[in-house]
Amino acid sequence: MAIPPSDAPGARTDDSDAASLAPAEIARVQRRSVWVLSIGQILGGLAFGATLSLGAVLAAEISGDEAFSGLAAAGVTLGTAALAVPLASFARRRGRRVSLATGMAIALVGVVLVMVAVAMTSFPLLLAAFALVGAGQAANLQTRFAAADLATDATRGRDLSIVVWATTIGAVLGPNLTGPGEALGQAVGMPALTGPYLITVVAQLLGIALYLIALRPDPLLLAQRVVAAAKTATTAIAKPDDPIVARYAIFAVAAAHGVMVSVMAMTPVHLLHHGASLSIIGLTISLHIAGMYALSPVFGILADRVGRVPTILVGQALLVGALLTASFGAESSGVVTVALVLLGLGWSATTVAGSTLLTEASSEEQRTRRQGLSDLIMSLVGAAGAILAGLVLAWIGYGGLALAVGVLVIATVVLAPFGRRGRVVAAATPG
Repeated sequence: MAIPPSDAPGARTDDSDAASLAPAEIARVQRRSVWVLSIGQILGGLAFGATLSLGAVLAAEISGDEAFSGLAAAGVTLGTAALAVPLASFARRRGRRVSLATGMAIALVGVVLVMVAVAMTSFPLLLAAFALVGAGQAANLQTRFAAADLATDATRGRDLSIVVWATTIGAVLGPNLTGPGEALGQAVGMPALTGPYLITVVAQLLGIALYLIALRPDPLLLAQRVVAAAKTATTAIAKPDDPIVARYAIFAVAAAHGVMVSVMAMTPVHLLHHGASLSIIGLTISLHIAGMYALSPVFGILADRVGRVPTILVGQALLVGALLTASFGAESSGVVTVALVLLGLGWSATTVAGSTLLTEASSEEQRTRRQGLSDLIMSLVGAAGAILAGLVLAWIGYGGLALAVGVLVIATVVLAPFGRRGRVVAAATPG
């Protein structure tokens, strides 16, 4: 039986249509959605990676002061935070397809304005453009939740983690397209350092087209129809909402992000002050990014098999290992690299399991709102962590910074019982 897209002309959207869908057909839509979201994540990662790799350089050059170089990343982060909740709310009303495409379209406008700002040497316009680029990151974050819309409790962690894993490809390839992009820009007479953004524009356009054309039927709208149909059945058991568990999941994800960003942001500065070459610093950050994404399916499967909270605690153990390694091995670039890999792994385990826990602890009515709130809080904590980390680094050094942020890990572990309180699992309920 073919499943009519819920947003296609003439499509049926009544509960009887949703109720008639066999579990096997819903599973087929879910598999297709995961593939589409993964490809979209790769395209978004290409665009985002290329943008961030040059953002600090452009900010320093246009402003004329290296002290302002960090404002590029800050602009992107604030843009991500500002659009997280609106995009989630938009997804609830219009579906993931339109929401994700809209986020990428706003980012596309930002990318174009970056090139205009460089041509005009306008620093305020450049910062505004980077804030719009943050919309693309907000959309990228939303894709992991989109992967869970039609998933069952038995596979939700795995499906979500596959989309997170796809980020690895874009994150690695994006910065490496800077050279070819610059050559392309020179060939068409673009200002220096803006050529790579041509590749970003193409990636964004492909991502928008992919979501609008291929993400049919929309996984969130279909999940809403299935839930609505189930509520009308006399044998259906409504999936309970557990705000305490949801709040713990939001806290765990935000805390892990704060720990990761605080240490990672100061690592290049620390290594540079200890004589590490730029190639060593680049390798350290690349391995850290690999730790963040490459093993996410492992943590997704672990979350499905042993539980969400146990996997979050595995993430905390990895974070503890990372912080202790960074603190006591701060003088060695090799030891710091190991610490950064562990840091990425701890972030991955916590983010995958925490995002999964948040989804299943929230009723259909509350889910997208809490998902947007989670991304908002995570972005704000990350931005605050990056800002405060510089002050802490100047005060007590890199080793002291690593130990100081351990407070967030301790809090996550102490609050872990709240992640289990009153949680009920309905093993075959989509979304």
